[in-house]
Amino acid sequence: MTHAATRIIRDEHQALAAMLSSVLLLLAQHRRDKSLPDFGALRAMLFYLDEFPEQRHHRKETELLFPKLRARTPLARELLDRLDEDHARGEARIRELEHRLLAFEMMGESRREAFEQAAAQYVDFYRSHMALEEREVLPLAERVLTPEDWADVDEAFEANRDPLTGCAPEAAYEQLFSRIVALVPAPLGLGPAR
Repeated sequence: MTHAATRIIRDEHQALAAMLSSVLLLLAQHRRDKSLPDFGALRAMLFYLDEFPEQRHHRKETELLFPKLRARTPLARELLDRLDEDHARGEARIRELEHRLLAFEMMGESRREAFEQAAAQYVDFYRSHMALEEREVLPLAERVLTPEDWADVDEAFEANRDPLTGCAPEAAYEQLFSRIVALVPAPLGLGPAR
């Protein structure tokens, strides 16, 4: 049986993967065109990556799902520790990426390469992290968590309102989501034609 939290985590991962890919596609498009990217769009996309996964998704994994798994089985403790470390480092990584974007915006072409490399490294890090969770953690959770555990985890993840997974955004985030959709070209998968 697949639980609501498992479905939501996978949906959120898919939305995050789309956003991460869109960042790289946007950068590649502007490199090909020999133009500067829309820095406002990139700032909005990075803010989304910080705000939703770092502040909501990861917190629920670290504070609720992973402790419940640790309580039920010793099998994945090292993996869960690694994923928790990823979560802890994720905030610093996104801050570094935001700083490199600011440097690119303020200093121009001389900072493009550093930002693009940092963005590619961040995307690789994030994709690897999500793959580990989906390949190792979620199947383990499906095997060992109790119905009571799932009730708590499902309730917490059902409270997520990530608009990129098809949920209506919270009022406070509606403007951010609308801005990203308006700024990111439709061929990248997030614009008005989606």
